[in-house]
Amino acid sequence: MVHITPFFLLSIATGISLATPTERTVPQVLADINVVSTRVTSLDNAITAFPLTGGSLVAALGIHTSAGTVITSLKAATGNATGPVDEIDGNSILNAVQAFEPTIQHALAEIVVKKPAFVALPVGGLPLLILQDLRFLKGNTTEFSSALIENAPESLIPAATALQNGILESFDTAISAYT
Repeated sequence: MVHITPFFLLSIATGISLATPTERTVPQVLADINVVSTRVTSLDNAITAFPLTGGSLVAALGIHTSAGTVITSLKAATGNATGPVDEIDGNSILNAVQAFEPTIQHALAEIVVKKPAFVALPVGGLPLLILQDLRFLKGNTTEFSSALIENAPESLIPAATALQNGILESFDTAISAYT
């Protein structure tokens, strides 16, 4: 006779729940976008505040740290961007990203403008660190935006893809400046 123990049932239920991706709510995705937006704004502020001459290593490393927090928030947001959304929720998500897209563009333009200031610091390797950050930021931005597009309603895919392409092109410009 076979006995099914509670432990066996719990093991099966746990295995199924871990193997099934959890769809997150739209409010969670919007909250994640808000976190990413806040951290992108902090990164942009740090880049903007860095002077064209006479910058400090501490301030430059602060930019690196800010980039790391953006990367972390993008990874978390990507993990939560699962499951299809309807037209209304899709518009809310698209509008939330569009709202801080100018900040992303500004940060990427400023990091290019500030390259001579980073090169002038008396420690080598800082431009390579910035290049690494830009590559990680681009990769995680690609993953997050692709997850959002994958779950967007068909009618919003062209606008979302155009937004993604514009941001990624700006990353390419910044990466090119540091290579």
